[in-house]
Amino acid sequence: MASRCWRWWGWSAWPRTRPPPAGSTPSFRHHLSTQEKTPQICVVGSGPAGFYTAQHLLKQHPQAHVDIYEKQPVPFGLVRFGVAPDHPEVKNVINTFTQTAHSGRCAFWGNVEVGRDVTVPELREAYHAVVLSYGAEDHRALEIPGEELPGVCSARAFVGWYNGLPENRELEPDLSYDTAVILGQGNVALDVARILLTPPEHLERTDITKAALGVLRQSRVKTVWLVGRRGPLQVAFTIKVPRPRKRLTELLLRTATEKPGPEEAARRASASRAWGLRFFRSPQQVLPSPDGRRAAGVRLAVTRLEGVGEATRAVPTGDMEDLPCGLVLSSVGYKSRPVDPSVPFDSKLGVIPNVEGRVMDVPGLYCSGWVKRGPTGVIATTMTDSFLTGQMLLQDLKAGLLPSGPRPGYAAIQALLSSRGVRPVSFSDWEKLDAEEVARGQGTGKPREKLVDPQEMLRLLGH
Repeated sequence: MASRCWRWWGWSAWPRTRPPPAGSTPSFRHHLSTQEKTPQICVVGSGPAGFYTAQHLLKQHPQAHVDIYEKQPVPFGLVRFGVAPDHPEVKNVINTFTQTAHSGRCAFWGNVEVGRDVTVPELREAYHAVVLSYGAEDHRALEIPGEELPGVCSARAFVGWYNGLPENRELEPDLSYDTAVILGQGNVALDVARILLTPPEHLERTDITKAALGVLRQSRVKTVWLVGRRGPLQVAFTIKVPRPRKRLTELLLRTATEKPGPEEAARRASASRAWGLRFFRSPQQVLPSPDGRRAAGVRLAVTRLEGVGEATRAVPTGDMEDLPCGLVLSSVGYKSRPVDPSVPFDSKLGVIPNVEGRVMDVPGLYCSGWVKRGPTGVIATTMTDSFLTGQMLLQDLKAGLLPSGPRPGYAAIQALLSSRGVRPVSFSDWEKLDAEEVARGQGTGKPREKLVDPQEMLRLLGH
């Protein structure tokens, strides 16, 4: 957690108050000072971290007003653009976020990019507090030779492509080869492998984009390898259904190391598509094709584990092996980007330096979600994390540590945006786009056909 990472920093701007016991939250229904009666709070980012932060603030403070700013014209962030299309149950949290957005004390403003259309200092001037919850918009590089070759892309971009993230809509991955290698063994890697190998007819009733489904129909990928530096005990993916970890490890080891019997070998040979886990392998180079024009494989260093517990690390044995493939997808982690020069940022860890959500050396500025703690955990983890940030903000408000006097909130920002030619998208605007997507999907039996072009979205709204 970020609170551990940054506790050693010398920082006197915030009191080091302890959070209340679990389950308790400061009450604001009595003893409100004049400036506390209508605190104007701004949240940057409309993914799970942003909406859960807003939800907590609205629930625990009866007069708080929260404005949520989002650079995309549409809300919900990772839930819309990150959750696999064949996992619709995970997206049900959108119903909760919609309830929050419908609150009379909450407003959503999409198509506003903080750091470009409006700066963080301008937001801080307009609001009593600002919470940065904009997630992890970038991927970690492999930093190996050949990474720039055609045929190599990040798993993050691939996920964005099949989920309709505007910036990835023109990715055009080449699926004309029979083998793909995914470097990484986390949840995203598993999602990508599953989408690559799932028969397209099983995806027809999901919200996968029309363009992605068309490419997958023509895919020749039959085998997907998921490569990890360490062993089955260290795999990064989470287990949805509780089961003994020891038993899972035994199954993984057996699958990865034992030679299949004749019947199993015949079954595998007859399978139209297959996937496998390659443990104790670290990528050293993306191998080029003979003409040097594209990726043709990955050179892997064989590794072994040294150390115990948290100190366990993979070290090379000196052996190498080459794994031929036509597509390489790097899935070694997401990372956040700095949003504004005025906001402290640790480029090595990819997070905003903070103590329990309070941004270092910037009173009145907070963070939640992945930009606070790094890209780890699931949606429930982000909920807990965001509630804690909201709790810290409310503690500071009650203690009189936030700016006193009224703040204009969105009225001031609206004037700035108007002068800069930026037309925000409201939540009611989003609901019009939502209805359009649902209508377009009905003809083919899909829950929706996602709009992927921001300009088309704005045209439909008359912007």
